[in-house]
Amino acid sequence: MKTIAQIAAELQGYDPQALSVADVHAFLQRLVEPVVATQEVGLFQALGRVLARDVISPISVPPHDNSAMDGYALAGAELVAGQPLTLRVAGSAFAGKPWAGAVARGACVRIMTGAVLPAGLDTVVPQEFTTDAGNGCIRIAADTLKPGDNRRFKGEDLMQGRVALAPGEWLGPAALGLLASLGLETVPVFRRLRVAYFSTGDEILSPGDPPREAAVYDSNRYTVFGMLSRLGVEVIDMGVVRDDPALLEAALRAAAQRADAIITSGGVSVGEADHMRAMMQQLGDMAFWRIAMRPGRPMAVGRIARARASRPAGQQEDAVAPDPGAALLFGLPGNPVAVMVTFLAFVRPALLRMMACTRPAPPLLRAISTEALRKKAGRTEYQRGSVSTAPDGTLHVRTTGNQGSGVLRSMVQANGLIVLHHDQGPVAVGDPVDVMLLDGVL
Repeated sequence: MKTIAQIAAELQGYDPQALSVADVHAFLQRLVEPVVATQEVGLFQALGRVLARDVISPISVPPHDNSAMDGYALAGAELVAGQPLTLRVAGSAFAGKPWAGAVARGACVRIMTGAVLPAGLDTVVPQEFTTDAGNGCIRIAADTLKPGDNRRFKGEDLMQGRVALAPGEWLGPAALGLLASLGLETVPVFRRLRVAYFSTGDEILSPGDPPREAAVYDSNRYTVFGMLSRLGVEVIDMGVVRDDPALLEAALRAAAQRADAIITSGGVSVGEADHMRAMMQQLGDMAFWRIAMRPGRPMAVGRIARARASRPAGQQEDAVAPDPGAALLFGLPGNPVAVMVTFLAFVRPALLRMMACTRPAPPLLRAISTEALRKKAGRTEYQRGSVSTAPDGTLHVRTTGNQGSGVLRSMVQANGLIVLHHDQGPVAVGDPVDVMLLDGVL
């Protein structure tokens, strides 16, 4: 395991007092290590988990050639360009109840969606494209369809023996349906990541506490809880910790014992009353950054060592417990919007990597700015925005107004973040900008 200093030495031009967003991502890519322990869980417990091994399809999906719609199955060879076709209806085939008889030339079979195509038949004409020709026959107009139309092939979705899902796949609703379509009851997944978090500061009140002068109610615990819950990790809420060295030490040690990662908010700047920074340095291998971004300039990252707990003889190590070693620590700023932006920009991708998830991040979308935006080159800015679709189908975006890092209401009003990149300057009305949509992450 590389130390913070060793990782920093690998990054050309590394400067903790002026670190670009790209450099932070490069640093975290080297710092974060995926979990390795696995579990076998039922499909109903697999939502939001990360696949640990290849899933090899035990069957072909679909298991047979079948009809893509309700209509009539026929032999495509009987179709002649420019000529209508009249066929006798020999019987009916239903999903789960195939037609077992032989189909002679000049005949067809009434067929329902999903029903097995009878032997010798390879084409389906939709019911609405036929007319009743009397005497149990149907008529198909000339050039209505081509041979092979509306036929689903055996293994068209998945062929038996092929890889259905690869390791690192995040198991969403579609993946669960795919696994179920293979007849699987359980799936191998990486163990669930455990993340502890707490807020720091003497000025912090919890909801339900009586107001007091110079104090503020803690919103960060609740936004961090929500963002972690959306990731599907096991969330460990450790409340609010006062600016007391003994309390901070106890909280960090306890969090490291219980969790793979720790998230704190507040106390990472250089204020004289902040003991968190000194305690992080005392207990762990830490880096303290001033990132060239807005909001969210101060941030700490590193590891807090955990003691290996002894176990009674014969007791096996819990497969879902944190691995021996160290817990990853993210020290986020105290301002509410800065907490959310740094979480989305850095912590969320890092935790997904810890979860062994290989799914790429959602791409940034291009939108037309409907207002001028002030921006200095040399830092990355994340402005809260409202994204909408114009009548011509293009995306447009405007800010939500006041972009102060303490204006939490703006995050509620926003459905995206306008990402103004490091080298980018001011934006004029009508200029394209990148936006990160927030649906599904906030």
